[in-house]
Amino acid sequence: MSKVEHKNQDRSVELLEQVQQALSTKTPLRLVGGNTKAFLGKAVQGQDLCLAGHEGVVDYDPAELVVTVRAGTSLQALEAVLNEQGQCLPFEPPVFEGKATVGGATACGLSGPRRPWAGALRDYVLGCRLISGMGTHMRFGGQVMKNVAGYDVSRLMVGAQGSLGVITEVSFKVLPRPRSRATLALDVTQSEVAGLLRAWRDQSRPITGAAWQNGRLHLRLEGGDSSVRLAQEQIGGDVLEVSYWDDLCEQRLAFFNQTGTLWRIALPVDAPVQTWPGEILVDWGGTQLWLKSNAPAEQIHAQARALHGHARCWSGSGAGQDELPESLLIWHQRLKQQLDPAAIFNPGRLFTSVESTCKHN
Repeated sequence: MSKVEHKNQDRSVELLEQVQQALSTKTPLRLVGGNTKAFLGKAVQGQDLCLAGHEGVVDYDPAELVVTVRAGTSLQALEAVLNEQGQCLPFEPPVFEGKATVGGATACGLSGPRRPWAGALRDYVLGCRLISGMGTHMRFGGQVMKNVAGYDVSRLMVGAQGSLGVITEVSFKVLPRPRSRATLALDVTQSEVAGLLRAWRDQSRPITGAAWQNGRLHLRLEGGDSSVRLAQEQIGGDVLEVSYWDDLCEQRLAFFNQTGTLWRIALPVDAPVQTWPGEILVDWGGTQLWLKSNAPAEQIHAQARALHGHARCWSGSGAGQDELPESLLIWHQRLKQQLDPAAIFNPGRLFTSVESTCKHN
C-alpha cells in the first residue's frame, strides 16, 4: 500500500499557544486562511489568527482514497498532489485564483457544479483536528467513512465559518478523476430542463453538471470513454470546451460581470419555474439559481421564501449581512456556547448578537 507524505513545519503548537493566550486575555480572534471568502459572513473585529504556513499533506493513501492535509494548504496545491495519482476532490470547491485554502473551504462548505451528482464537501469530510474554545487540540472522526465518536463534530465544522474552533487538519475521501469528459449545449426552455434531466437520469446518462441560461442548457458528461461517447451521440447538441465548468465554479463567466447585485438562491428540487427581477443563471439542475438584480432585498427574500427556498446576497453592500433563519440561529447559538464558550472565534461572523464579554482590540 503506497503512501505519499509531504512534510512541512507544523505550526499547530504556535496556533494553540496563540489561542490559549487569547483565552487568558479574552481577546477575540479573526481566523484567516487565504481570505478569499470574507464576503460570505459579517465583518469580524479581532486579532488575526493566520493559518498561513500551516500547510502540507500529512498523509495520503491513494489506494484507500484518503488524504489528510493541513488547513493552510492551498486547494490548488492539494489538487496537484491528487492529480498525480489520477484522483480529485469530487465536490470541486472553487479555488479563487489559487488563494483558497483547505481550512477556508471546509469552514465555508462551498461545492461546485458537480454537487447534486457527487455530493457536497460535507459528505467527504472523514475527520479533522480542531483547536477548541477550551484551549485544547482535539481530533474528531478518522480516516475511514464510518460513524465513530466525534464524526458528526467534523461535519459541524463545515459551514460554521470558523465560529466553532480553529481547523488545523482535515481528512477527505477522494475519488478517481473521470477518464473521459465532454460538455454539450442544447437549445431548450427553462421549463423543459427538469423533465429532460429526469429522463436522462432514468437512462443512466453520466451527467455531472447541468446549467441553464438564456435558452441554453449546458451539460457535463463524465465517466468511461464508451459511456460518455454514447451519451454524447444520443443527447446531441453542440460540443463546447470543458473549461466552461471551471469558469462557472470560479464565477468567471460573462454573466457574473454584469451590473447589479449577485444573489445565490437555493431552491427545492420541485420548485416551479418563475420570473425573477433580473438576469438568472440556473445551476445544479435547477436547485441553485444565480441572480443579477437591482431589486430590493426584501423582494428577493420574499420570493425565495415563497418557493420554500433561501436567498443570500453574494456581492455588493448587502453581502454577508443576511441573517440566519430563526430555526438555524438557535442551533448555531447553542453550538457556539458548547464549543466556544468564551466566544473568541470569529465573533459575529454568522449572527449579530452579544456573544461574549471579550474585549475588542
